[in-house]
Amino acid sequence: MITLNRLGHSDEPFHLNPDMIVLVESTPDTVITLATGAKVVVSETPEEVSAAVRGYRAEVLGEALRRRRPERSAGPHRDAPHLAAVEDEPS
Repeated sequence: MITLNRLGHSDEPFHLNPDMIVLVESTPDTVITLATGAKVVVSETPEEVSAAVRGYRAEVLGEALRRRRPERSAGPHRDAPHLAAVEDEPS
């Protein structure tokens, strides 16, 4: 979820599922249109909303990658090939 503030209510932040965002407009206030058709006017700029969405998605993808990779301290994955550097023998 991303945290935003309704225009004129900066002391009452709310959380929005960014997957529900269809459109972000500047008219000159920032209006977010949701998949439900509802519109929300927020105090953040469209650029700030976009940055929040990108940050949220990067966090979700990063966590998914961390959960998918085996822990380094647990040793190499059983099915993964073990690669090692081999030096040439002197001739």
